[in-house]
Amino acid sequence: MTARYGAWAGGRDPLEPPFDVAEAVDEIGERVMAGDSVRQALRDLLRRGTDGLRGLDNLRRQAASRQRELRKQGRLDGTLQEVRELLDKALELERSALFPDPSDSARMAEMELDALPTDTARAVQELKPYQWRSAEAREAYEQIDDLLRREVLDSQFQGMKDALQSAGPEDMQAVKDMLADLNQMLEADARGEHTQERFDEFMAQHGQFFPSNPADLEELVDELARRSAAAQRLMDSLTPQQRQELSELMDGAMDLDMQSQLAQLGDSLRTARPDLQWGGRERMSGEQGMGLGDATTALQELADLDDLEGALSQDYPGASLDDIDEAAVQRALGRGALDDLRALQRIERELKEQGYLTHDAQGRLELSPRAVRRLGATALRKVFAQVSSRSRGSHDVRDAGAAGDITGASRQWQFGDEQPLDVIRTVRNAVLRDPHRLKLQVDDFEVVETERRTTAAVALLVDLSFSMELRGTWGVAKQTTLALHSLVTTQFPQDAIEVIGFSDYAQVLRPEELTGLDPQRVQGTNLQHALMLAGRFLGKHPGAEPVVLVVTDGEPTAHLTRDGYADFCWPPLQETLELTMAEVERITRRGATINVFMLDDEPRLVSFVEHLAQRNGGRVFSPDPARLGEFVVSDYLQARRGRRRAG
Repeated sequence: MTARYGAWAGGRDPLEPPFDVAEAVDEIGERVMAGDSVRQALRDLLRRGTDGLRGLDNLRRQAASRQRELRKQGRLDGTLQEVRELLDKALELERSALFPDPSDSARMAEMELDALPTDTARAVQELKPYQWRSAEAREAYEQIDDLLRREVLDSQFQGMKDALQSAGPEDMQAVKDMLADLNQMLEADARGEHTQERFDEFMAQHGQFFPSNPADLEELVDELARRSAAAQRLMDSLTPQQRQELSELMDGAMDLDMQSQLAQLGDSLRTARPDLQWGGRERMSGEQGMGLGDATTALQELADLDDLEGALSQDYPGASLDDIDEAAVQRALGRGALDDLRALQRIERELKEQGYLTHDAQGRLELSPRAVRRLGATALRKVFAQVSSRSRGSHDVRDAGAAGDITGASRQWQFGDEQPLDVIRTVRNAVLRDPHRLKLQVDDFEVVETERRTTAAVALLVDLSFSMELRGTWGVAKQTTLALHSLVTTQFPQDAIEVIGFSDYAQVLRPEELTGLDPQRVQGTNLQHALMLAGRFLGKHPGAEPVVLVVTDGEPTAHLTRDGYADFCWPPLQETLELTMAEVERITRRGATINVFMLDDEPRLVSFVEHLAQRNGGRVFSPDPARLGEFVVSDYLQARRGRRRAG
């Protein structure tokens, strides 16, 4: 393997730790559980940026700021202004030379100069055969054609203006030869006869005219076509009078062979790249006039920035970060912006490669089971952070079954643990840390994990009705569900949990389905159906202690009829309430306690829930939605502590 080193060109520190994709999963998950699609959440993350990265929106603002700067650089008629100044200088020097001469020929020459048209292009053209008395005046006049030739070529080949400074006939002939060979190569390419060998020969002979050193004809055509299109937009942006004057001046400065070669090149480039913007007006607001070459460069950069801004917006079908031209980003915004773009591309790529994002059968982007487990663990940590911050006492997560049989697993000791020490692993940790000196430290200690003697079957019933979204509790309810599911499946694997969502109908939900689930835009809160499914779940676990938790913001307004269809009515039918209470009675006979977490204080809901608690013996909570997870998880843990003491 070989390595190449070079100076750091700015941007992110190349030695900083790699980006933690799991952080991006958390951000995407929060948006998804709040109601966004996975694709929309990912797009918003890339737009905002994360972990110190500038997002696409920031890069777009930079591109827009650069566009404003460019438009203030100057006017587009700088070459016309410079030609006019050279012409005025030549005429002033000539008149100064004619004034002392008393001859009739001097007076005739003065009359000829006075009769020149006010139009700059026509004045320059009519002075072609004029016999100059002043050498300085003739030199100033000859500078006009030299300036125009260099500006015209610079508008097509960037850098040509400086390269042809004080150019002689041999230099101009070299340009003509290059144009002829270039046109022949483009003709061969159009016929399908072009080869890389021919391009390499062309570059070996004329490479001095192309300092960007393109690798193949495609790169060269792209470079020349973008510049040629910018030059055409420059001409379109001038006033009709300015456009006519400049066209006449350019035609007068170039011989017919050069004009023909440039016209042929323009046609070939337009044919090769019809997708470019080959017309249109641009507005420049600067005070200083710019030459043709500089103005073309400015308009070319404006076009690049406009394309870049469109790619950065990512608001078109099938948009991908791979659509963004990295070379354009570096040219316009610098190396730092390119590093941020590549980091964003890496985030998008690694989210898929590391298995956090997948596609369903219809090709829609969705969170994978791994991502859902991550979101559940994150939601659980937030819940316990709330519990700790409010001094509600310690929870029971680390006390993984102290009263049961040894599982064979162990974990690092934490303050307050009552499980027996795993002596073998504790000593082994000390030896691995320092094989030459056995000295135990706090981090070496491990404790034995044990099984619980009792298990639980937990049914979590979550309201999916549209009112949950309207009240802003939809995302909180989903986060709470994931937190409880994560707690049960990771810390209490001997327990069983089932998530049941209900609106007009009830359904059993997998965590992966819940994260991307939208609120049901239907009418009905069918708690009866949800309790029926909960009863079936509890029946599958007859030896477990039954636990039923209900999260809702509305009273029952729907029930299942005998034919299995949902019947909705508001205010609720008496039949709806009676059938719902019948399911409560069945759950109660199973020995299950139904604890209800109300997310609204509407009187009819309060009355129903209080009646349910009286019939079942469960408890009623009315938490702030932001503390819902804390209440639900704490209630479950409290129930487990009670079972352990009873066992």
